[in-house]
Amino acid sequence: MTIAPGDVFLGTPGHRESTRWVVGSVPDGGLLPGNEYWVLADCGAVGAFIGDSPREKGHLGRVTFLGIAQDADGASLNIRQFAVGRATARVADQGAAVFLVVGTSSEVGKTTAAVNILRALRKSGRPRVVALKATGTSSLTELHSYEDFGAAPCFDCVDFGLPTTYPSGRPDIGGVFEAALDACLSAVADAVLVECGGDILGANVPAFLSILRRRRPDAKLILVASDSLAALGAKSVLGEMGLAVTLVAGPCTDTPTIQQRTQDLCGLPALNLARGGVPALF
Repeated sequence: MTIAPGDVFLGTPGHRESTRWVVGSVPDGGLLPGNEYWVLADCGAVGAFIGDSPREKGHLGRVTFLGIAQDADGASLNIRQFAVGRATARVADQGAAVFLVVGTSSEVGKTTAAVNILRALRKSGRPRVVALKATGTSSLTELHSYEDFGAAPCFDCVDFGLPTTYPSGRPDIGGVFEAALDACLSAVADAVLVECGGDILGANVPAFLSILRRRRPDAKLILVASDSLAALGAKSVLGEMGLAVTLVAGPCTDTPTIQQRTQDLCGLPALNLARGGVPALF
């Protein structure tokens, strides 16, 4: 694929078990054939290495860039050529309920919460669920988790022409998010489950939330937080964005004491979805 200068691969490669953050970027001038670069994420994104966390990372290593793939006519291929295209006219929103999962940081348990919401949806008689990992760095981990529990189709940013939604403030991001929502909301489904990778202020999450709020103000928002104070702060930030939290989950509910503190501080229901708690969302 062709990668333009300024595309930055920043964040986690998608593992939920441990923090494996890597920070990198595309070098000035893009990738040059014959040069060595770093594998920055397990999705295969490569570029210049800037820094990482001290945790073990199985994907991080050096590779040689051999060149850009070409078609039979010798034209360079770009990931955007294989993206799910937007309709020339806005496709009809089929009205499926939307469940949105956001978090206070990477690796906080958003996918775990989302999978348990998916399980609860299916048990409640809503088997047709479309899943979208709307922001962050592409990874098959989350999509395979959703597929394992019956979601179909499952999308992430690769399906709409980007390997990642980093860096924040990209000028082309609005059209990508609109196309993603077109594909999901136009599907005949019982529910649409959306996970925003990263935290609520990075990876262009605010831009996505603004578009989703305009198109589906009735979305139920599940906040996954590391602790009760983080939950309180995130609730406030989301409120400033015009978004109301429906349920709080994550490590801030790991014990009865911290769960009660989270509920009292936030004034919201708090539930430990990782232990199989069933949210009363539908």
